[in-house]
Amino acid sequence: MDLARTEVEPRAEARPRAHRRTGSAARLGLMAVPVAFFGLFFAYPVAAITARGLRTGGSWRFGRIWDVFAQPDIRHVLWFTTWQALASTALTLLIALPGAYVFARFEFRGKQVLRAVVTVPFVLPTVVVGTAFLALLGRGGLLDDLWGVRLDTTVWAILLAHVFFNYAVVVRTVGGLWSQLDPRQEEAARMLGASRFAAWRTVTLPALGPAVAAAALMVFLFTFTSFGVVQILGGPTFSTLEVEIYRQTSEIFDLSTAAVLTIIQFVAVGAILAVHAWTVRRRETALRLVDAATTARRPRGAGQWALLAAVLATIAVLLVLPPAVLVARSFDAPGFGYYKALTSDEGGLFLVPPIDAVGNSLRYALAATAIALLIGGLAAAALTRRDAGRLVRGFDALLMLPLGVSAVTVGFGFLVALDEPPLDLRSTWILVPLAQALVGVPFVVRTMLPVLRAVDGRLREAAAVLGASPWRVWREVDLPMVRRALLIAAGFAFAVSLGEFGATVFIARPDNPTLPVAVARLLGRAGELNYGQAMALSTVLMVVCAVALLVLERLRTDLRSDRTGEF
Repeated sequence: MDLARTEVEPRAEARPRAHRRTGSAARLGLMAVPVAFFGLFFAYPVAAITARGLRTGGSWRFGRIWDVFAQPDIRHVLWFTTWQALASTALTLLIALPGAYVFARFEFRGKQVLRAVVTVPFVLPTVVVGTAFLALLGRGGLLDDLWGVRLDTTVWAILLAHVFFNYAVVVRTVGGLWSQLDPRQEEAARMLGASRFAAWRTVTLPALGPAVAAAALMVFLFTFTSFGVVQILGGPTFSTLEVEIYRQTSEIFDLSTAAVLTIIQFVAVGAILAVHAWTVRRRETALRLVDAATTARRPRGAGQWALLAAVLATIAVLLVLPPAVLVARSFDAPGFGYYKALTSDEGGLFLVPPIDAVGNSLRYALAATAIALLIGGLAAAALTRRDAGRLVRGFDALLMLPLGVSAVTVGFGFLVALDEPPLDLRSTWILVPLAQALVGVPFVVRTMLPVLRAVDGRLREAAAVLGASPWRVWREVDLPMVRRALLIAAGFAFAVSLGEFGATVFIARPDNPTLPVAVARLLGRAGELNYGQAMALSTVLMVVCAVALLVLERLRTDLRSDRTGEF
């Protein structure tokens, strides 16, 4: 018996080692498809448009970089882009941190519904956000009607719209961690004589620091690359890097300046993502957490009830009022006049009735979601193990770059790079879903990765020892556990694909406009009817996104933990 045991046991141990070697090869195989996808449809178009801007007559013009920096108007754009991103981040933290505390520590009726309401603005297209604040603060808006005040071309309109858009980032990122911090640590400090503020400052705040930093960096990233909001609300006065790239590309046709601005944005976004990755790793390893269900309780005392009331009032005014005004403006014409006008193409702005944009957007978003799930699922499977080397960590960073690199550059790069065989896609419908999928993939990866990492690796090893192939291991072990996360990822990918604007504005064909493109074109044309149709289309787009988010939130609440806190 002893001899038999000594002969069998080494082989049983060797098989997991062989499986680990096979797993490394399988990981590289899983990475191959996402790397090829990002290489062809992200790196190649961006490099092509940048190279075309920096090359003249076959020679490189690197001196053009300094020439662009020397232009006073470009320096003003760089300054405003950085300044408004810092101001938007600070204002978002100031307004949203009390909300993060309320969602983390208080239990009250309607909390889950309110959580969905708070999250809806984050998945709304930037064009809809800009249109909603235009209906509130612009010509004929609520403030204009009540007090004769217009703020649509001021920096305050941009800052408030950015807070509206990013409120959920802080609530979910900081609130998700706050709800898992053991409140007894702060209570112990108070029992030792510390005041409430001193206990919070010395115990809770240091623990929340990495989460606050991660949320601040994400907000800064989104506002630093802001396009749709600034394009609609900024007017001719305010311009971010993204808006200036669009102006230089589509209006002035100065590709060299656009290329330099793209490089600047790329470097800045790379630095932001590197710092964000460091803060996320620190947050994951430095804390001991408890079950979030045990830390929330009903408010006690007048102070806590007042805080809850203040947060609810903030949500009502900042997050609910702008979309409500948008919906109300869409019904200003009697007999659903603006909605009926969407069925006609008599205005000449489109080759088809504007209502056709709804079907186009849904078809494009469904195709983009399928692509994002395929590419993002393979990428998440490749990133499952935490003990990855530099190559895999670099691959992880690559997946996040489309969130920060100019979507305008990607869209125009599609037109420049994908117009020759064997990648002659310029006249095909698939071009739009490919651009939208680039934005959806990071959300798929970040939604599925925590769930995949939570799967016990010994289950995979046991299946491999029993002779299962890597594909069967995935199908029999991983898929049943991540099925719900996969649906959540699909919801996120669908919502962000539906609202993608920066790249789509270049590549959507005139006879197949998407909803965001149609809204932007209607807003760019004078006339009360065009303005009303833009409000009506924005309402339709908002409702579709909100329904997708509510379905997603219903799925999320069925999970044992919040898997989407990263966003």
